[in-house]
Amino acid sequence: MKQLTTLTFFSFESNKFWAFSQMASAPVLLKNTKGIQFFKFLGTGGGQGFSLKPDFSTYAFLGVWDNFSAYNNCINSHPVFVEYQKKAITQRDLVLSPIKSHGLWNGKNPFSNTTPSKEEKDSNKKAVVITRATLRWNRLFSFWKSVPAASKAIEKADGIHYYKGIGEWPFIQQATVSIWENFESVNAFAYKDKVHAEIVKKTRQKKWYKEDLFSRFHLVSDITKNLK
Repeated sequence: MKQLTTLTFFSFESNKFWAFSQMASAPVLLKNTKGIQFFKFLGTGGGQGFSLKPDFSTYAFLGVWDNFSAYNNCINSHPVFVEYQKKAITQRDLVLSPIKSHGLWNGKNPFSNTTPSKEEKDSNKKAVVITRATLRWNRLFSFWKSVPAASKAIEKADGIHYYKGIGEWPFIQQATVSIWENFESVNAFAYKDKVHAEIVKKTRQKKWYKEDLFSRFHLVSDITKNLK
């Protein structure tokens, strides 16, 4: 495995203001860290799905790494994450192997450096989908009006294990992560679910997005640690 993508969730009971403040300060401290190609500190949406209401108890870190060693060294020893681990109550680490990605995130595709073998594509590991979009200012109301229907659709989808809204800026820069039983479940939802198909149609007609990205991964590991 050459390129590695990880998504880490930290949950907080206290220290919530500290966690919120890290959205601005932590990226500066992590900049130019050896072995990391791309990273984002992300807030999350309320509830299990996608919501206008933020979840101030949960924050996420997305990283794209040269290899597992670079990830492991950074997440366990960099002062930023040592401090997170001191203040959070749980840490959930998702390690992902990129399968396919198209679109842009801040002008580039951070997940496009690895071409999986046929064996990886045929693997029966769980599937992970990450989407991200920057919304057009004059399309905000139209987009958010459609979000409840999208959330209900994925909640009822066959094969869904987990889904969460994540993002850099509330209302404007939105991302989602979802974990599925396999890519057959993903494809059935993407191409056969009527509600989802209607939302995709609206996306194109109403031109909601200034920039968007859709990426697929295999779930290599999913480990949750209790930190208290």
